[in-house]
Amino acid sequence: MHTVKVIVAGLSLLCAFLLAGRFLGSSSAGMANAAKFFIPLWLLLAGVNMWIGVSQAGYSVGDEAPVLLVVFAVPAAVAMLIAWRYRAHG
Repeated sequence: MHTVKVIVAGLSLLCAFLLAGRFLGSSSAGMANAAKFFIPLWLLLAGVNMWIGVSQAGYSVGDEAPVLLVVFAVPAAVAMLIAWRYRAHG
């Protein structure tokens, strides 16, 4: 359940980035750039989530690595799709 919550948090953060991109830049290019800027930040935050799981929740790195992959990959894939779509149509 925690994994689903973290993925939803990532998608929510992506939405915040997209809204900021929409208002701060030109509509298509700003949203594409916002989606691109989201990805490294999300990798960092997913890594922090893994570190918490290992250091405080008592999971091993081997247990947490697949979770890191899923937690990072789902929002990052959505961000890459949005960046590609807005860049292609912008």
